[in-house]
Amino acid sequence: MQKSDSVAGSCLCSKIQFTIDEFERDVVMCHCQQCRKQSGHVYAAANVKDENLHISGAQNIKWYAASDFAKRGFCEHCGSALFWKSNDSNTTSVMAGSLESPTGLTTKMHIFTEYKGDYYELDDGLPQHKHSD
Repeated sequence: MQKSDSVAGSCLCSKIQFTIDEFERDVVMCHCQQCRKQSGHVYAAANVKDENLHISGAQNIKWYAASDFAKRGFCEHCGSALFWKSNDSNTTSVMAGSLESPTGLTTKMHIFTEYKGDYYELDDGLPQHKHSD
């Protein structure tokens, strides 16, 4: 994605809106149990340096510490899952489904595949990792 491109995103009710100047990493599909339980399937997320993520309505974000090392951000009004952030990190994972097209992103890999649901197959030819990337 070009530095001059900008991608917009929002939660379902639009009380949280954001723009992204540049992505740090393309989309990764996470199949871990936490991501599956929060989203109802899998997380598809792209990474953004915090300096390139501009949020309007940030007061509507609720953060849930799902583990000792990371938190998940969602809209307190509509419940949309929007962000995943490792503690003490300068990057944020943004849920690809919250972005407006065109994004210029591609899906690069699957992670935590050992935890994927038994009701679907991973047959898209992308790299698969039993653990994190």
